Amino acid sequence: MARTIKEQVIQCIEDVRPQLQADGGDIELVEVDNGIAKVKLKGACSGCPNSAMTLQWGVVNCIKKRVPEIKSVEVVK
Repeated sequence: MARTIKEQVIQCIEDVRPQLQADGGDIELVEVDNGIAKVKLKGACSGCPNSAMTLQWGVVNCIKKRVPEIKSVEVVK
């Protein structure tokens, strides 16, 4: 059975989560709406100056590669 877009995004997050947790951070999917995945950075990631780079190279690349329906990933508070 085909997975939903949300399920596919969650799988990408699960794939990169161990790397974030190793540095004391975490990420949570808040929602998927009109091709935008909204995520919340938690723990050490929420205030880290490298979080934008981590988000871009880890999460965004994975999502855009595997889930072409997602046009952008936004961080929400």
